[in-house]
Amino acid sequence: MTVADPVSIASNGDYTANVYSGKQEHRDQVCAILEKEGQIPMNLIDSEVEWFYDVLGLDDMYFMLEAPATVANHIVSLYGAQLSSMNKPNPVNITFESRHSNGAIFIHNSVPGISKTDGPHYEQMIDAEYLDASVSQAAYRVESYRSRGKVSKRLDASLRTYFVNACDFVNPDPQGDAVYDINQVSDRTFLAKATPTVLDLYGSVVTKVLNRSGPVIVSNELPSGEHRLVIGFRQRSTQGYFAALSDLYHYYRLFSSRKYVEQFSNGVTIISLYLDLAKHAKRLVAGSSGSSSSVASTTASPVLAPATPAASIEVSINQIIKEASLLFCIPNTPFQKQFKTGELSVQETVYAFAGWIFAQHFLNRLGSEYATLVDILDPNDATDIEVLAKLKKRLRQETFTRELILDILLGHCELIKDLYAHFASTHYVQSSSTAGVAGLQVSLSMTRLQDKVALTKDELLAKITRTTTNDHEATVMRALLDFNEHILKTNFFQTTKVALSFRMDPGFLPSIEYPAKPYGVFLVIGNEFRGFHVRFQDVARGGIRIVRSRNGEAYSINQRTLFDENYSLASTQHRKNKDIPEGGSKGTILLNSNAQDKSFVAFEKYVDAMLDLLLTGQSPGIKDPLVDRLGRNEILFFGPDEGTAGYMDWASQHARKRGAPFWKAFTTGKSQELGGIPHDTYGMTTRSVHQYVLGIMRQLELDEAECTKFQTGGPDGDLGSNEIKISNDRTTAIVDGSGVLCDPQGIDRTELTRLADARQMIQHFDLAKLGPQGFRVLVDDYQVTLPDGTLVQDGLAFRNTFHLNKMAVADFFVPCGGRPESIDINNVAALFDEDGSTRFKYVVEGANLFFTQDARLRLEKAGVHLFKDASANKGGVTSSSLEVLAALSFTDSEFGRLMCRQEDGTLPSFYQEYVADVQTAIEANAAREFECLWNEAKRTSKPKSILSDELSVAIVELRKSLESTNLWDNVPLRRLVMCEALPARLLEELGVDTILERVPQNYLKAIFGAYLASHFVYEYGTDPGQFAFFEFMSKYHAKAITGN
Repeated sequence: MTVADPVSIASNGDYTANVYSGKQEHRDQVCAILEKEGQIPMNLIDSEVEWFYDVLGLDDMYFMLEAPATVANHIVSLYGAQLSSMNKPNPVNITFESRHSNGAIFIHNSVPGISKTDGPHYEQMIDAEYLDASVSQAAYRVESYRSRGKVSKRLDASLRTYFVNACDFVNPDPQGDAVYDINQVSDRTFLAKATPTVLDLYGSVVTKVLNRSGPVIVSNELPSGEHRLVIGFRQRSTQGYFAALSDLYHYYRLFSSRKYVEQFSNGVTIISLYLDLAKHAKRLVAGSSGSSSSVASTTASPVLAPATPAASIEVSINQIIKEASLLFCIPNTPFQKQFKTGELSVQETVYAFAGWIFAQHFLNRLGSEYATLVDILDPNDATDIEVLAKLKKRLRQETFTRELILDILLGHCELIKDLYAHFASTHYVQSSSTAGVAGLQVSLSMTRLQDKVALTKDELLAKITRTTTNDHEATVMRALLDFNEHILKTNFFQTTKVALSFRMDPGFLPSIEYPAKPYGVFLVIGNEFRGFHVRFQDVARGGIRIVRSRNGEAYSINQRTLFDENYSLASTQHRKNKDIPEGGSKGTILLNSNAQDKSFVAFEKYVDAMLDLLLTGQSPGIKDPLVDRLGRNEILFFGPDEGTAGYMDWASQHARKRGAPFWKAFTTGKSQELGGIPHDTYGMTTRSVHQYVLGIMRQLELDEAECTKFQTGGPDGDLGSNEIKISNDRTTAIVDGSGVLCDPQGIDRTELTRLADARQMIQHFDLAKLGPQGFRVLVDDYQVTLPDGTLVQDGLAFRNTFHLNKMAVADFFVPCGGRPESIDINNVAALFDEDGSTRFKYVVEGANLFFTQDARLRLEKAGVHLFKDASANKGGVTSSSLEVLAALSFTDSEFGRLMCRQEDGTLPSFYQEYVADVQTAIEANAAREFECLWNEAKRTSKPKSILSDELSVAIVELRKSLESTNLWDNVPLRRLVMCEALPARLLEELGVDTILERVPQNYLKAIFGAYLASHFVYEYGTDPGQFAFFEFMSKYHAKAITGN
């Protein structure tokens, strides 16, 4: 067998043709079968077979793969379709499919250049069943051909065939240079068919894909007049793309004579489309086509094509190249039908999808009535707080659901066009690769944009009022206008991208719901996820969290609460970061319900889309400059959080590959090979949390060995494992991802330490080490009877609520893991016994946001000593901040020599000494804040949860005030403060002058202000005297003058 395409020939530098040498024998067998069966009149068999084999123009691959009996059945079906069409006005729908262990064959009739809105969607099936799931270990290639002739003399339709086959790679597991060798990573069938020209082309595309994020798109005109579009991307980096591309080129009135999907064992996919103008495409009216499971005449739904005249093929190809990247980000949306029918363009559908997501999160669903209640009710009264909390939760769930918002948007496509034109008029940038090209016409999509005059904000508001029928509709459409008004920068029109990103002005956030206004908000939307990033000052840092959903219900809950959780985490981080130069930030990535296994893909896209907004595009036609309404450069610092701990190395190296000058400091929590200081290895977060446990014991003269402790977050996690290793108490219960482990007499510490060292969940605990009243219940257990006779019906439900169970009782409760707001005003009563006493005396909140503020206050009112997360859990942020400082202070070569694990596996002595400095700083900061909070609580009788916030606010506000003073300009004072604030080993290595020269000034000023502000507040409290700061600074001025 040789390869070739049915249109061009091998000399065109293309695939070689499929030539079936046994075609005549195959044909003779088909004729014999038809004669025997007698379903076609004898005098018509030869003509029907001749038409099928010679005139229809099916590719020879069809005859190679299909048995004569199957082909005979197809011919009989087509003959029956002709007879049916003579008696009924509606045309027929022809569909054949055949599946086998290594692939499938699909055939259907189609009109060139037309997307069907119903019927058997074979390309979607191929995507879902074969292409989306392809990985190097199990991949499928596709060859698809359009017949050159009509189905018959009577039926004006051609056949589209799809041949799907499992790949047989030359080298299934390439390593080293073999990864880039097209002859090593290719499928054997592809190598047999591809000419040297195709191999060179594909080899170049594969190399670019491996060295770039997002799709690589190239095109060229063939001697046949067709345009070949070649799109390369990483396997499983998008979904439904093959079918979406068909809808895209159909929108531009093009059709494909053939198309190929090739897979490579290095994880790359290439789609090749051979495109030409759809000369026969026309708008069809309702009932002109339909669908059937085999061959039938039906009353069909409309099959539509865009009515706008097509541009030249060159212009259309150029626009398809741009929009193929947009479709790569979001291949399918709920507006797909409007795209297929030409009612909305691809840009309009993707814009509407982004607006839909924005509206889901940011419609003001509480309203003026809620604001009035906030003013009336007492914020210090637990009952009033509970009423407000329940009302807020109900309003968020019941007012504007995502389904209602979508229905409203689908009913106002004309307004979507107007709103998109308003958005595009600000942010559209013509690619420098096409700007000024002589004779280049405006494409269909841009013609529509130019025809649609962009309305002003007031004109849009007036049109929304005029065209909507009720307040709900108007509110939803105004939300999209709000979206437009607050976008400062977006990569929407960037030529290549992997996800959509929007830098938002946070002015759209209602103050009644978000009293502290963030410095900046980012919205990122990908095919597998949606995500946010919130920061509370210019120099800010925080972790990126993956949010997974166990089922559809969990996803709905996570989707509703995503931004609020992100905002709260960033706000908490901001308060937590009071000792360090960076303010608080946080990122969240919510995986779509069907993408729970694609956390790394989502993270890659999130980071790359964010970098699009941080870096100025320097590659014409790939990364062009964006419209920047912000007007200044930004730097973000990312860190690890739930689900992303292993991704920080990649993000740092990717930032380096993208040319980011800040790549060394872009992420913290990197491996030691890249200069990271792993929090878990050195117990950085736990060192801070445990200082509060030790502080309570010191103040109340408690013996740690006699104290009992309940802990959420198990020995497999960072906080949980290090809390086990650093403490010496009697831990009575632990809850982790695998279940509940409980022993009222104290869990065997040697066995616990073994699990902590091995980072294993409590499911691996040796049950022989439990006492007589001890037990373990795993999440998959059912109908378990505990030693006291209690019957546990469902292990998962038992685990999820054990922190509220009366069996969870101890002196100390140290949450080291768990979902935010696990304890709120609605369930905090479960922590009280019937006599009103609390089941825990002391709470040190290691996990972020485990308690809501109102729940904390309720416990403190009952006499619990509680230290909230913003105070206790700050060791990790201090470590990460000093990791950033080292990255900013050293040159690349110095950083590699002093901060990175060496080739022999050893860590530099500087690194180890620097880590010791970091640990000392963490414990000192935690001890200072603990003493301040303890003393302030005794002095003022205020709850420590309130004091923690007041302390944070006092430091943050003083820091901000110091920025407007001239203290930084006092050089001797500056040097003195920096010598105190900077780690001793770093100063010894570089000297203060070198650090002041290399580190960005805004970062140095932030160090200066944070150090003075935190030390002042820790020494003088949250309510200092009138001359306290003067007294505090006088000591520094005196030292600066004397040099001592």
